[in-house]
Amino acid sequence: MSSTTFEGRILRGREFEPVEGRVVVEDGEIAAIEEVSTHSDDIVLPAFVNAHTHIGDSIAKEAGGGLSLEELVAPPDGLKHRLLRQASQDEKVEAMRRSLRFMVDSGTAACIEFREGGVEGVEAFERAAHGLPIDPMVMGRETVEAMEAADGFGASGANDADFSRERNATARAGKPFGIHAGEVDASDINPALDLDPDFLVHMVHAEELHLDRVADSEIPVAVCPRSNLVTDVGFPPIAELLERTTVALGTDNVFLNSPSMFREMEFAAKLADVSARDVLRMATVNGAEIADRNCGLVEPGRDAKLLVLDGDTDNLAGAQDPVRAVVRRAGVSDVADVYLAEP
Repeated sequence: MSSTTFEGRILRGREFEPVEGRVVVEDGEIAAIEEVSTHSDDIVLPAFVNAHTHIGDSIAKEAGGGLSLEELVAPPDGLKHRLLRQASQDEKVEAMRRSLRFMVDSGTAACIEFREGGVEGVEAFERAAHGLPIDPMVMGRETVEAMEAADGFGASGANDADFSRERNATARAGKPFGIHAGEVDASDINPALDLDPDFLVHMVHAEELHLDRVADSEIPVAVCPRSNLVTDVGFPPIAELLERTTVALGTDNVFLNSPSMFREMEFAAKLADVSARDVLRMATVNGAEIADRNCGLVEPGRDAKLLVLDGDTDNLAGAQDPVRAVVRRAGVSDVADVYLAEP
């Protein structure tokens, strides 16, 4: 039996209660949390789950400044799709691998990737992730065959196409179906909800009717606030969504934003009327629940996917509230260790 321990201030359980002590890990699982005195300034918290990514466009970071959302990402001829077609498979794989390495190094344990390019795109992502300690849920796009090669299907939006065939095939395969909705306006939200998806992405323009439908159906939502402001479509109603369903954080397209959950948390916490604990749940356990992963919390029985921050860096020293410090202040330079054990 292999055993590892981590000491410091532990953000324990769903409330992230700060306790001094040690986390005991045995065979890739959190075995115990022992409240004991330590001499460590470290802060131990669950590693992040990034609930919505498009890693494929890592080949074109900061391309397309000043373009509208449709000009940037609308299939089939938005800028990202043209750039993806122009790049070789090896170029795309290497760019994705570098983004995934950054995600691991900055404390991300898992992600939900909407993967363009059909079966070939799914295979390219698998090549990029090979050997890295990240646990992606890959959502194939564009074809039923891509869904069959992946973990599920990720639809672009109900105004782009009729996804009934893909939804039915995904249900028959027993896999999750996610869909963008309410990013540009509200017109595609009801059609998306009519597909009975397993989760929605964005919901920037959700109205009371849509919020009620989300609550009644208990459909979780992944929000990407930095991306929404970069593309000038608005800001998601995070507080209203949290009152009704599970809400998780995603960083969206790499060519628009760094896939840093630290940046996404700070942005959400400072612009939405929600608590730091709400935001930390959005960045960890809520995404884990959408992805059906047994991580996202520091508690016995969970997979040992842990992020350790040095609480004595010049940035974090003197922080009075470790949860607020993690959410609103911490960054990649504060990372002391990322432990992503295989269960």
